[in-house]
Amino acid sequence: MIRKQVLNEQEIPADQAEVASPSVNPSPAMPMVEKKKFDYQGTFVLVAGVGALLWGLVSAVGTGWGFWEFTSGLKGVTWAFFLGIGALLFGALFGWRARKSINPASGGRRWAGMLVALVYVGWVGTFLFSALSVPAIHDVSTDLADPPVFRSLQLRADNLDNIPGADDAQMKGLTPQQRWVMVHQKAYGDIRSVRINEPVPMVVAKAERLAKARNWTVALSLPEEGRMEATETSAFFKFKDDVVIRVRPTDTGEGSVVDMRSVSRVGVSDLGMNAKRVRSFLADLTGTVTAAE
Repeated sequence: MIRKQVLNEQEIPADQAEVASPSVNPSPAMPMVEKKKFDYQGTFVLVAGVGALLWGLVSAVGTGWGFWEFTSGLKGVTWAFFLGIGALLFGALFGWRARKSINPASGGRRWAGMLVALVYVGWVGTFLFSALSVPAIHDVSTDLADPPVFRSLQLRADNLDNIPGADDAQMKGLTPQQRWVMVHQKAYGDIRSVRINEPVPMVVAKAERLAKARNWTVALSLPEEGRMEATETSAFFKFKDDVVIRVRPTDTGEGSVVDMRSVSRVGVSDLGMNAKRVRSFLADLTGTVTAAE
């Protein structure tokens, strides 16, 4: 009996013996973690977008601090604008290619760079739009026949050197002063003298308070003579625009006629800022603006 059992065990084939032996479940294989590749394209767009913003801001602020001339600052802002455009274009291109990629990199950096570039390009674009929609002049007055004259502040020496229209057939033979009047009338025909039913000293005093409330630097205030001069300074470039207010009594002596002139110290075009300043200031000064006859 024992001999038979031993023989039976010896006669079992090896492959059958393995089947008969208790099975051992192998441990489950560890999942393979794919190494995330570095997003070179997204980083490029992010650096370009942030670089454009920083370049533009440094160019503007550096001009205001006097580190370089305003022309150099404007060039920096312009080149930074083109860099921002490039960031947007490359971001769109990389995004299109990522859609066709089997294993695209994360688009977080690319989108962040495009967003920063879009903010800067949009900001500069508003100024470019203004430059194209207004004439290239920097002197705005409510009285074109007899503009208010600066007494304390000094009018720039090249004020009429680059008035547009020199090559225009309709303005041929006109002096720079005459061309300025024509261009001014066409672009800012709504800017005229205003009438206020208050005496001259009271109007000048009110104008001075309003100028100080706007953080203008008042250079001269003579209520009895009907005159005030002040300067407004821009935030980034620290551009200075000079303003003169002239107040004269009406023919009947019952009120005052107010004229205002705003002139930029540098640049050819003011991007419409002087006209905007005159409209806003006179609107606040009068409450209800009425054109003087």
